Amino acid sequence: MKTWMLSALAEATDVKQLENFKDKVVNWVTDADMWAGVLFAGIRIIVIYLLTRLIIRFVSKVIDRSIERENPRGLLNNSRRVSTVGGLLKNVTSVICNFVMIMLILSEFHFDLAPLLAGAGVVGLAIGFGAQSLVKDVITGFFIIFEDQFAVGDVIQTGTYKGTVQVIGLRTTKLLSSTGEVHIIPNGSIANVTNYSLANALAVVDVPIKMERSLEASLALISGALRGIEERNPNVVEFPNVLGIQSMNTSEYVIRVAASCLPNGREAAERQIQSDIKVALETQTALEAAQAETAARAAEEAAKRQAADEADAERRKSGEAATDSDVKREAAAAQENNKEEKR
Repeated sequence: MKTWMLSALAEATDVKQLENFKDKVVNWVTDADMWAGVLFAGIRIIVIYLLTRLIIRFVSKVIDRSIERENPRGLLNNSRRVSTVGGLLKNVTSVICNFVMIMLILSEFHFDLAPLLAGAGVVGLAIGFGAQSLVKDVITGFFIIFEDQFAVGDVIQTGTYKGTVQVIGLRTTKLLSSTGEVHIIPNGSIANVTNYSLANALAVVDVPIKMERSLEASLALISGALRGIEERNPNVVEFPNVLGIQSMNTSEYVIRVAASCLPNGREAAERQIQSDIKVALETQTALEAAQAETAARAAEEAAKRQAADEADAERRKSGEAATDSDVKREAAAAQENNKEEKR
C-alpha cells in the first residue's frame, strides 16, 4: 500500500513539473517583450555588420585612391609596393573594424566586456614583450616598402651584405650576392642602406703606359679606341672622359678614364673600356713591331747592298791591278823579245 502511494505521489509530482515546464515554454514563446528585444537585438546586429562592411569598403577605396594619387609622383613606383602597402593597410583596417564589430555584437548578448578586454590586453602585452623583434621587423619592413628605400632588382648594401634584392617582405629581405649566396636579412636589423641603383654610376679605369710612349700619342690612342663605345655597350651612357695622368713612376705613368654608365652597369662598362683599350694597345704594338721589322729588313737589305757594292769595288780594284800586272808582264816580255832580235 505504501509503495503504491509513493509511486502515485511521484507520478503526480512528475506531472506537475511537466505542467510547470510546459507553462514556462508557453510563457517564453508568448512573451512579446522578449521577442521584441530579440528582434531589435537582431536588427542592431545586422546593422552593425552592414555598417562594418561599409566602413571597410569605404576605407579600402580611400586607400586605393590615395595610393593612385601618390603613385605618379614617384612615391610608390613599383606595383609590388603598391599592392603590399595597400593590402597591409586594408588588412589592418579590416582587423580593427571586425574586432569592434565582435565587441558590439557580444554586448548585444549582454556579455560583460570588461574582463574580456582586460584579458585581451594582458595577452597582447605578453605577446608584444615576447615578440618585440617580430614587431620591429614588421614595422621596419612596412616603412622600407612605403618610403621606397629599395625595390626588387636593386643592388644594395646593408652592413657587410651586398647583392641584388630578390624579395622584399614585411619581416625579411632576401639578397642574392654576385657569387650566388642568398642572404636573408631581418628588416629590423637593417640600420642603413646603400642603394647602387637609384642614379647613374661612374666607371673608372686606370691604364698603365710605359714611360717610353709619348703622352699625346697615348691619349690619342685611348680616345680613338673608345670611339663608338656607346653603341658597343648600352651600359655606357656617354663618351668616356680621358682625364689624363693619374700617377707616374720611373717606369710607367697611369692615365685615368672615367665614364658615366647605367646603374648596376659599372663593372660591365669598366670591362668594355679595358677591353677596347687592350685591343688598341695590341694593335698599336703589332703595328710598331711590323714597322720595326720592316725597318730592320730595309736596314739588312741596305747593308747587304752596301756589302755587295764594296765587294764589287774590291773586285774591280783587283781586276784593274791584275790587268796592270799583265800589261807590265807583256811589256817586259816584248822588251826581252826585242833584245834577243837585236842580238
